[in-house]
Amino acid sequence: MLNNYKNLSIISNPIVNQSLCTLRNKNTDTQGVRLAARKLTRILLYEATKNLPQTDIKVETPLTSFVTKTINQDITIIISPILRAGLIFTDEAVDILPQATIRHIGMYRDEKTLKPVWYYNKVPMPVEDPSKYYVYITDPMLATGNSLIEAINLYTEKGIPQQNICCVCMISAPQGIDAVFEKFPDIKLIVAAVDSHLNERGYIVPGMGDAGDRIFNT
Repeated sequence: MLNNYKNLSIISNPIVNQSLCTLRNKNTDTQGVRLAARKLTRILLYEATKNLPQTDIKVETPLTSFVTKTINQDITIIISPILRAGLIFTDEAVDILPQATIRHIGMYRDEKTLKPVWYYNKVPMPVEDPSKYYVYITDPMLATGNSLIEAINLYTEKGIPQQNICCVCMISAPQGIDAVFEKFPDIKLIVAAVDSHLNERGYIVPGMGDAGDRIFNT
């Protein structure tokens, strides 16, 4: 079924696999989890930002002048981490895209219903030309997909095209991927791994446990 999603990219290389191995190991301490997560998020973000429009610009080098390409300065780039675990993406994202705006989204999962519960929303904002907005929603784990769907909806309601929205996750479950694409078939989804299934508590198996707890040592 996953092969039917043209906008799903599963990134795999030796560095990704090594980082995932470190994240998954229950004996990896908090510092090790953070370092592996940051290494992994940088790789995923490089892949995700391939959709940014470019423009030609004239540059003077120490030897000559020539025309090359750079990111179009007329667009608005938004990095939108889902709190709290999504924060691990922020430092890397700001390094890669210093011109980006950070818009935090705060949700936690009700452990009985597995539905997201809102507690913070930094997305309210005017959008003059939605076609010029490029949004990257970050969350380490894509389990049921409920939180990601809520987050995507914040931006599509403002008229931002689905094609301009990219969700970046480390570990995902097939159920979550199906749920997101059923609701938003034209968004882009970048993941490092698609795991087997969700357990009765809605956790990804084999997964890495609770990403927020392991990243923030709580």
